[in-house]
Amino acid sequence: IKDAESLELGHKVNAIILHKTGTITEGKPAVTDLTWNTEVKTGEKLIYHSILYTLEKQSEHPLAEAVVNKLSDKEREAVEMEAFESLTGRGVKAESGGKSFFVGNLQLIKEHNIVLPEALNTQAVGWQQSAKTVVYFADQEKVLAVIAIADKIKDTSKQAILQLQQQNVEVYMLTGDNQQTAAAVAKEVGLQHFQAEVLPSDKAEFVEKLQQQGKIVAMVGDGINDSQALAQADVSIAMGKGSDIAMDVAKMTLITSDLMAIPKALKLSGKTVQTIKQNLFWAFIYNVIGIPIAAGVLIPFFGFMLDPMIAGAAMALSSVSVVSNSLRLKSSKL
Repeated sequence: IKDAESLELGHKVNAIILHKTGTITEGKPAVTDLTWNTEVKTGEKLIYHSILYTLEKQSEHPLAEAVVNKLSDKEREAVEMEAFESLTGRGVKAESGGKSFFVGNLQLIKEHNIVLPEALNTQAVGWQQSAKTVVYFADQEKVLAVIAIADKIKDTSKQAILQLQQQNVEVYMLTGDNQQTAAAVAKEVGLQHFQAEVLPSDKAEFVEKLQQQGKIVAMVGDGINDSQALAQADVSIAMGKGSDIAMDVAKMTLITSDLMAIPKALKLSGKTVQTIKQNLFWAFIYNVIGIPIAAGVLIPFFGFMLDPMIAGAAMALSSVSVVSNSLRLKSSKL
């Protein structure tokens, strides 16, 4: 916990935003299926395999790494690609042999009016309903292959989300995935609020939108794309295995990647603020009672004046009680 402000605000949070990949899920995507367009000939597949491998090798997206790992089970020769371009929130594009090739989501395919065969589309929809992310590989004319990537949901994600909801915190999930995949993941972890096909720049706007509704918003993320939203949020939380920039921007960093640490952090905030108030109360009471007696306010009525040694002991007892009360936090159940 980097500053006192985030610790004080934590217990007031009534809306929390979770990024799907690496937060709700393990952040270790792996390719489960790859289906080729029936028009692609056997001899062409070897060439296209190498083009796909080269494109994803140059991309920095976690999903691209999953594709590279899948294709690297065999020796792949890198193909010389020109005009490589990373398209934020959509995929990558490059040219080879005078043709353009694309790897990315459905939005990228639609933007370039690329033909998606019905058989591949049906296959993709089925994968999406199983909470898998679909990546499309295409040339400038048609989709050549569809790839299904699964990222396992963390064992404790559902329980953590339930605990947050029981603490009267509205939980939202943001993801760049399509609506079907996002809905499948949300259903599995018990989420009612989610938004799909979100670009990195949209996350900060979503945080601001909730703040304008009067909510105290916490943002939980693990990647470079989350840094702007983390900076915008009232309480920003980075996952322990996330990127350096996310941990640098966030006010809180979870040493573990277990989401169960989040409701514990909010409870710790509440107990800390409660302890601060108790300490202030008792320190105030000691001074309100002790200072007038030490000044002799009781002499005219009872002839009693506080001995300096007793006064000193009372002040020491005040400090001891404050420290002892604070140390109770160590044994608090979160």
